[in-house]
Amino acid sequence: MIRNVGESDQVLRILMGALLLTLAATEQIETWGWITGFLTLGSGTFGFCALYRLLGLDTNKNNQTPLGH
Repeated sequence: MIRNVGESDQVLRILMGALLLTLAATEQIETWGWITGFLTLGSGTFGFCALYRLLGLDTNKNNQTPLGH
């Protein structure tokens, strides 16, 4: 798969995912925080967003970078 999440988008997703997981762990938010947190953190970590793919969006400036590189 080709990365479709740019660097600044990636950093924001990792931070937001960590925040959501922290809020869920401290019971500040409900179960949706765990689910959304893991999905957001995962898409930031791997640089791929399935929703972006479905919508045809791409924030990665180097569109030829495969996952894992």
